[in-house]
Amino acid sequence: MKPFALDELVARVRALLRRAAPPAPDTDLAFADLTLDPVTRTGRRGGRPVEFSRTEAALLELLLRHPGQVLAREVILERVWGQDFGPDSNSLAVYVGYLRRKLEAGGEARLVHTVHGLGYRLDVA
Repeated sequence: MKPFALDELVARVRALLRRAAPPAPDTDLAFADLTLDPVTRTGRRGGRPVEFSRTEAALLELLLRHPGQVLAREVILERVWGQDFGPDSNSLAVYVGYLRRKLEAGGEARLVHTVHGLGYRLDVA
């Protein structure tokens, strides 16, 4: 086992505790014409069904629970992945791209917006 910083240990323990927490009630999350069932990782956008990977669903769930709020990159990385990948990692941008492709596949308007230098926001404008 390789040594690592105390901050990383704390982040990993928090992530494990979060994953071990009992599942939230079976309530769909909704915003505009988008719905998500976090348990089944399925949703609907503009009436068409959309399936999400585990990470995509976790990212979308976080955004849906904070509509209109700018979520910092570091906050998203901590809550979705359980760690901060550092400033050179593009993992978050890649998954935001995956989400956008799925959510806009039917020609719908963009919901996941980049707020340059800050993070991401779920909004209709």
